[in-house]
Amino acid sequence: MVNVACDASGSLIAYTPDGEEVVYNLGDISFIVTCMALVWLMVPGVGFFYSGLLRRKNALAMVYTSLASIAVVSFQVRFLITFNDHPFSHMNKISGSSGGYSIAFSDGANAFIGYLKYFGLKGILDQPSIGSSCIPALLFCIYQCMFAIITAALAVGAIAEHGRLGPILVFIFIWTTIVYDPIACWTWNGAGWSFVLGGLDFAGGTPVHISSGTAALAISIYLGKRRGYGTEHFAYKPHNTTYVVLGTVFLWFGWFGFNGGSALSANLRAIQACIVTNLAAAVSGITWMLWDYRIEKKWSAVGFCSGAIIPAVGYVGSPAAVLFGVIGGTVCNFATQLKFLIGYDDAPDIFATHGVGGIVGNLLTALFAQASVAGFDGVTEILGGWLDKNFIQLGYQVADSVAGFTYSFVITVNHVHLRLYIPVFIIRS
Repeated sequence: MVNVACDASGSLIAYTPDGEEVVYNLGDISFIVTCMALVWLMVPGVGFFYSGLLRRKNALAMVYTSLASIAVVSFQVRFLITFNDHPFSHMNKISGSSGGYSIAFSDGANAFIGYLKYFGLKGILDQPSIGSSCIPALLFCIYQCMFAIITAALAVGAIAEHGRLGPILVFIFIWTTIVYDPIACWTWNGAGWSFVLGGLDFAGGTPVHISSGTAALAISIYLGKRRGYGTEHFAYKPHNTTYVVLGTVFLWFGWFGFNGGSALSANLRAIQACIVTNLAAAVSGITWMLWDYRIEKKWSAVGFCSGAIIPAVGYVGSPAAVLFGVIGGTVCNFATQLKFLIGYDDAPDIFATHGVGGIVGNLLTALFAQASVAGFDGVTEILGGWLDKNFIQLGYQVADSVAGFTYSFVITVNHVHLRLYIPVFIIRS
C-alpha cells in the first residue's frame, strides 16, 4: 500500500517498510518525467531517420518497427520487472538501466542474470529506486523502459528492405529478454560481473549501442543481401532526406533526456551531460560531413545527420567531448565500408553507427573519464580513466565491449535462426 504525503515545502514524503522517512524533491521527479518523454520521442525519430534512408516502397516499414518496439517492450517491461531490495547500496555507479528489470536488477542475481520477483510491477511504487534515492522506483521503471524500447528499435532496423514485418513483434519481445536484459544486468546490476570489475557505463554504451548495433549486424548477415544488391540495376538512394533530418532533430533533442536524465536527478552532472552530448554530436556531425566531402566533393546533409547521432557520456568534460566527436565521427564514417569488405547488407549502417560507435565510446571513456566530472552529482565516486592515472580502466572497458559484442551477436544469430522465423522472416526486396 502506498503511504505518501507532502511536507510544507511541497516535497513528496514516502515511508520505507521500516517506517523510515524518504523525501523526494518534486523538481527531480519532474525532470526525470520530462526526460522520459524526450527519450520516447527518440523512438519515432529512429523510424523517420531510417525511413528517409530507404527507397519509398520500404519507408513505412521503418516507422512501423519503431512503433512496434514501443508497444512490445512496454508490455515486456510491465510483466518482467524487479529491483534490487537494497536500493542505496549501489546507487553511486548506476546511472542507466534496462527494460526487463526482473532479469536485469533482481536482488540475488548472479554475475550474468537475475530472476523474476515483482511480476506485473508488484511492489514497484514509492520506494527509492535502485538507480538513485532521488526518485521513486515507479518513475525509474518507466524512464528505463524507454532505454529498452529504443534499443530494440535500433536493432530491428536491420530488417530494412529485406525482412518481413510479421514476426517482428515476437522477435522484439524475445530479443529484449534474452539479449538486452542480461547485458544490462552485468553492466548495471551491483552483482553483475562488469559492474563488480569496475566497468563504466553512464547511459548504455554496451547495453544500448553495442548490443543493438551488433544485433543489426547479425540480422543483416543472416538475412543476406537484398535482391540485386551490388549490381548496376539496384539503385540505392535515400528517398526523402527531409525525413532523415527530421529523425535527427528528434534524436538530438531526445539525447538531452537520454544522457542528461541518466544522472537521475536535476543536478550539475545532468547539465554537464547535456553540454558534452550537444558538443560531441555537433563535432561528430561536422567531422562525418567533412570526410564525405573528401569523396563526394559536396556537402552532405545525410552525412552530417549520420554523424550527429553519436552521443557522448557522463564521465568527461568539454575538451574530451570534442575528441569524442572527432574520433567517433571519423571511425564510424570509415566503418560504413565494413559492409563492402565483409559482404553483409546493412542498409541504414546500424552497426557502423551504433555498434562501432558504442565500442569507440567505451574505449574513449577509459582514457578520458574523470572522477571530478562523475562527482558533479555529489554522490558518485569512481577512480576515473587514464587522465586520473587509472590505466587498468582500459582493460575493463575492453572486456565489457568484447563481451557485449560477442553475446549479442551469438544469441541474436541463434534467435533469428529459430524455425519460427524461417518461413516468414526472410524476404528479398
